[in-house]
Amino acid sequence: MSVKLDASALDYTILAIYFAVVLGIGAVARLTIKTDLDFFLSGRSLPAWITGLAFVSANLGALEILGMAANGAQYGVATVHFYWIGAVPAMVFLGIVMMPFYYRAKVRSVPEYLRLRFNEPTHALNASTFAVATVLIAGVNLFALALVINLMLGWSISVSILVAAAVVLIYITLGGLTSAIYNEVLQFFIILAALLPLTLVALHSVGGWGGLEDRVRESALGEAGLHAWKGLGIGNVTNPLDANWFAVVMGLGFVLSFGYWTTNFAEVQRALSAKNLSAARRTPLIGAYPKVFIPALTIIPGLVALVTVKGLGTSSNPDLQYNNAIPLLIARFLPEGMLGIAITGLLAAFMAGVAANVTSFNTVFTYDLWQSYAVKGRDSAYYLRVGRLATVGGLLISVATAFIAKGYSNIMNYVQLLFSYFNAPLFATFIIAMFWRRTTAWAGFWGLLSGIVAAVVTHNLASNGVINLGSAQSQNFWQAIAAFAVDAIVTVGVSLITTRKTEDELRGLVWGLDREEEEDDFVKGDDAWYRKPWLLGAGALILVVILNIIFI
Repeated sequence: MSVKLDASALDYTILAIYFAVVLGIGAVARLTIKTDLDFFLSGRSLPAWITGLAFVSANLGALEILGMAANGAQYGVATVHFYWIGAVPAMVFLGIVMMPFYYRAKVRSVPEYLRLRFNEPTHALNASTFAVATVLIAGVNLFALALVINLMLGWSISVSILVAAAVVLIYITLGGLTSAIYNEVLQFFIILAALLPLTLVALHSVGGWGGLEDRVRESALGEAGLHAWKGLGIGNVTNPLDANWFAVVMGLGFVLSFGYWTTNFAEVQRALSAKNLSAARRTPLIGAYPKVFIPALTIIPGLVALVTVKGLGTSSNPDLQYNNAIPLLIARFLPEGMLGIAITGLLAAFMAGVAANVTSFNTVFTYDLWQSYAVKGRDSAYYLRVGRLATVGGLLISVATAFIAKGYSNIMNYVQLLFSYFNAPLFATFIIAMFWRRTTAWAGFWGLLSGIVAAVVTHNLASNGVINLGSAQSQNFWQAIAAFAVDAIVTVGVSLITTRKTEDELRGLVWGLDREEEEDDFVKGDDAWYRKPWLLGAGALILVVILNIIFI
């Protein structure tokens, strides 16, 4: 089955209108940019509902749309673990527990928190590895975007990547984070407008949910493809994920999930742009609610593609890779006009992912690398210029890294591999340092470095057949566990033989050592009962528990 389509004038008009609006938002946002803080953190002035939608939209890129649909086709209903175990609990933890540390410390980035808590070598290591990870992830989004345009409109991969990168470059360079965030809110609704009708039409074509269940039972996944938890027993794994419950809960649900959502600056940056501490805490909590239900718009299309597209994931035809599940459904089900909306929705998703990573890259490069170690003490206008140049550089590097993703038939496998390298060890460093005052400056550096090395070594051993860790996703879970464990052991060990910081130096950076400021100073006017972080967090967790029971 080919997915190439002859887009009509109406479809191209819809695309043109979208690009015009995106660039217009960038032009308007430029009027608000007076200082480097305005460019990198929107002047810490945005309301919670804006930052909350931007928080989830920033993650709703290629990773989510193509990757999760590919997972749905390859692994079935068990893919919900990436949302209900691998996202929502960590988002709640970030909002309730970790945002007060970030926001009250007035840090401009996650690496900057590490400089305050540990030392400059730890700060430099994390800033450097984060910069590398960010351009790699941005490359994934650029490649996925180019893949869709190539498959559906016939544009070459190279042209598609360059056009997408150019549009993102213009609106980020103009309006900085403010432009990115307001575009992410727009993109969130466009993505829903594209995916919701596609999901409903595709589901109707197979006889609704009941008909889809029957078809999945007849597919290669079988009955196991319809369950989240069944078949995950230790020593008796029959679930398509090929991972037991310990690997899922510890590797995905704890290490990878908390490592990504609580320490990844591409996400945390949205919360740091909020107008006060209350809004910052509510940012990930508001984002958790759409995250609960997004599986219906990604996993269901993946399952429909599995049972309706012959040879999906098993054919040598590159058009039939798991990554193409969504484009294949668009080609099959959507008429003229709706095609334009669908393509616009996919473009919006990928551009949101690219923009999220590029805005976090330019902030970390400018503040944590350039200002900290290259050129110190210059005025705000200078660092604003550096930030804009870093935006150009980051996007150019992302264009080059886009082709690395080409070697993966399921880009989610590649993305989770990157997370096991960079986010899993970082979370171990964070969680120990935040709750154990005895953690020392050099423990942060050596723990983080050893965790990264452990992930790389585990990956090489598994890839070369020395150890068997199951499927590609299962392998990533175990790599994350290894990285976390080694980081934790080294961090504790080094802390016991090196000198700790004083309590005054740690005030506001660890649990139980607050600064002088009262929380009311930050939440004035935002203390209504329905805005309480614990209430929002509890509601999201209750929904997750109910859905896990339904799809057990």
